[in-house]
Amino acid sequence: MNNKLVVRLAALFIFVVAISAAVIYFTFDIRTFEYLRMFEAKCIFLALASLGLGLFFDGLRLITLADVTDEKLTLRQVVNVVLSNYFLALVTPGASGGAVAQVMFMRKAGVPVAKATVVVLVRTIMSIFFLILLVPIVLHVDPDIHANMSPTALTLLSVAFTSLPVIAFFLMRSEYPEKWIDRFTKKFAYQTRQNCFIWYGEFKQAFIIMGHHPFRMLRAFVESGLSLLFIYGTVPAYFTGLDIQFDLVQVMGRMILINLVLYFTPTPGGSGVAEAGFVMLFTKLLPPGTVGVMAVLWRFTAEYLPFLLGATVTIRAFGSNVINMAQVKAGSKEEQS
Repeated sequence: MNNKLVVRLAALFIFVVAISAAVIYFTFDIRTFEYLRMFEAKCIFLALASLGLGLFFDGLRLITLADVTDEKLTLRQVVNVVLSNYFLALVTPGASGGAVAQVMFMRKAGVPVAKATVVVLVRTIMSIFFLILLVPIVLHVDPDIHANMSPTALTLLSVAFTSLPVIAFFLMRSEYPEKWIDRFTKKFAYQTRQNCFIWYGEFKQAFIIMGHHPFRMLRAFVESGLSLLFIYGTVPAYFTGLDIQFDLVQVMGRMILINLVLYFTPTPGGSGVAEAGFVMLFTKLLPPGTVGVMAVLWRFTAEYLPFLLGATVTIRAFGSNVINMAQVKAGSKEEQS
């Protein structure tokens, strides 16, 4: 196996184990074993079923978006694209490899790079916008989150989050973003400046496609939301194993907040940030000593299990040199752009 891949996987394994061990150690309580003895194994199957449904709707979204660009993908190709994202996102800085992996598999399926890039970008935009639109609801239904906010601040914050997708849509139809990028990047290196315009061009193209197919985009948006909610549903599934009372809406709301933040974290797959955020938000909702275990179970189910599946399909398709291939493709894409 390629040495670079081995080193990356070994480093990732050590990092993940260290984070998981630290989370459990610092949240351990004398009553932890007592609650774990009460843990019902059937909730594991419930969590896996929720994850499976989340990945299923993620695949449906991919099929819908590919159809918008007049491309067709087989079931196997869809599975490869969805799972490969988890693999390379965890072994590359800032999850940058996830998008490249999806483009690589779509290109292998015969989809032109330009179309594949737009599809991948739209998938990401939809996920982020879905979470942003739900933030006002989360703030209003969770009293612990908005306890220190005045009604006016809460309202203004809600309006701001709700308006972001609408503002972004109309900005993409104007020339202001190009002017702002031109002014902001004047002192940047030529290649960096060019890349900024290229990335914006791809972003704008994604919005144009979304505007031309409103009904199919609405369908993809719903599929995107269902995918995220079912994947987040692994957490309340595990909570049922502790036989405790909890508010499902509150739990899902806090998962929405955590995962929105994870889209902007530089660590592999949000490792470290995810566990810390989970402990901070769920300590008061869970029995003493169980929050660390629940955090690790969530991460393993929703992130590391798909990662292992993604590693299998990606290495089988592209070989153990896949990381170098991904970096070369990302670099050549920037140069061509």
